[in-house]
Amino acid sequence: MIAPADKFILRVLYLSTSMLLALALLSCAGSGGNPADSAAAGAGRGKGRPEKGQAASRPAVHVETAGIQRISVQRQVELAGTLVSPGQARVSSEAPGVVREVLVELGQEVQVGQPIVRLDPRELQIALERAESLLRQTEAQLGIDGVRYKEPPPDEQIAIVRTAIANRDDARAQLQRTTQLMQKGLVPQADFDTVQTRVKVTEAAYQAALETVQSLKATLQERRAALELARKKLNDAVIRAPVAGSIAERLIQPGEFIRENTPVVTIVQMNPLKLRTAVQERYAEVMRPGLPAEFRVESLPDARFQGKVAYISPAVDQATRTFAVEILVDNRERRLKPGFFAKGVIYTRLDTDVLAVPERAISTLAGVSTVYVIDGNNTVRQQVVALGARQGDLVEVTSGLQGTELLAASNLNQLATGMKVETGAATEAAPPEGRPERKPGARRGDGGKR
Repeated sequence: MIAPADKFILRVLYLSTSMLLALALLSCAGSGGNPADSAAAGAGRGKGRPEKGQAASRPAVHVETAGIQRISVQRQVELAGTLVSPGQARVSSEAPGVVREVLVELGQEVQVGQPIVRLDPRELQIALERAESLLRQTEAQLGIDGVRYKEPPPDEQIAIVRTAIANRDDARAQLQRTTQLMQKGLVPQADFDTVQTRVKVTEAAYQAALETVQSLKATLQERRAALELARKKLNDAVIRAPVAGSIAERLIQPGEFIRENTPVVTIVQMNPLKLRTAVQERYAEVMRPGLPAEFRVESLPDARFQGKVAYISPAVDQATRTFAVEILVDNRERRLKPGFFAKGVIYTRLDTDVLAVPERAISTLAGVSTVYVIDGNNTVRQQVVALGARQGDLVEVTSGLQGTELLAASNLNQLATGMKVETGAATEAAPPEGRPERKPGARRGDGGKR
């Protein structure tokens, strides 16, 4: 079985052989198509002249000429991708309740903090009042009036502790008096033991009072936090937009009961947008943030949109041999929508002093491009060239030319290496001596007869 590469080589050889055969036929036709005449003409050209000069004996082919130009070429990388929103938020309710009002519609623009949904606040208002009542109760136990004093006073100034201190001090004084009477034998032992026990009880009550105060202080912080939470829940009865954008989904209707964390709307950011594309790995060296890009979308075929490369993936996808690139696009006029497919280019660098030739001076056969260089003696030689970018009717030449050559730019299908050309005005060649002039319209090889 013939390999694809071998098939390609055979095809090139076949096409080359066909060209040579066609040139040979043209050469024969140019000599009148009569083998005898051709032999006579060959004999008349002189002895010892090589057959290689046969092409040079033909009349010179008139050609137009073209010089090599120096141009500036803007390098670019083609892109194809999808526009996406850089930010998309699915807004959820942070408080339960019945939906009283939905304040937005599909596609409507909203700003940060704008109300979008209102819930019935009655239950949340009752919860707030209950939290306030519990907080006031704890503040009263700690001696906080809520106006002059926001923080608890020292422990010794709190009523429960003051009472415990008074009882302890009274018990200690009673013990001291009882001890003096005991020493005089005026108080029985049982009364003395009772007074001692009372001192221990009052000291324990004092410690308990201190612990109660510490517990009340902790309860104070808890109930303050509960009050703030109740206030937040009441404030959450009005759901507000966390980001600016457009309403992409409206998920609830008035009258519904929703619980916490129930999605209500989806907001997408519309300006700027991101154009996500994939770039071939061979452009990794030239791709960098800040490069300008230009693209079109199908819904607006006559409009061109600009953007700048913002983010570049550091890794290459092994399956596609590409890396991701994101381009930020200004969308203040809201002409673009997330999901649009875009095609365009990323401008990488501007190369100056680039060799370029007119497209009409290039001949391409079987994927090989050539030009005909006119040497100083008005002969041509075929030169293989490598092509690059196109700019109007000029084509960049990346290799094969020095930049000072003069090229043939017409009648390329009549040229071959070694042929003579004339670059002036076209003239009709005189018929060879001894051969009758061919009448207009006469066919080759029929002696001028019709």
